Amino acid sequence: MWAGELLAIHVAEAERQPMQARAQATLIAGQGVAGDRYALGTGKYSAFPDIREVTLIEIETIEALRRDHGIDLPLEAHRRNLTTRAVPLTHLVGRRFRVGTVLLEGGRLNTPCRYLDLVTGLAVCDLLVHRSGLNARILEGGAIRPGDPVRPA
Repeated sequence: MWAGELLAIHVAEAERQPMQARAQATLIAGQGVAGDRYALGTGKYSAFPDIREVTLIEIETIEALRRDHGIDLPLEAHRRNLTTRAVPLTHLVGRRFRVGTVLLEGGRLNTPCRYLDLVTGLAVCDLLVHRSGLNARILEGGAIRPGDPVRPA
């Protein structure tokens, strides 16, 4: 059994806009993160036709970039909504889990996007293959905050 933590929340109001940190966010079932480009319909994803209402990435990936490659990727730069610690995201495809009281279901593993290299000026896309986080659907919405527990449902 694992137990993790939500470290940070980020949203962008429109496609290609910078991600902004939030002290709290409302996740809306079947829609996304309130105020985020995908919930607002002002962003677009790659051609993958699956559910991506909220995106997650592990802080351990960010730490590995720094440790193994000398790349310091700021949290607002990775383009994911939620940053977690001690959460086995790669094992949550098809599984339900909670962030605070919100119920999520893992969709598929994220694929890194070359746009990240353009935005950051760093060559990180290839380094994030198989480590780029998780797309998830929101089954039961609610408010979340950094520090909330992340655990199996």
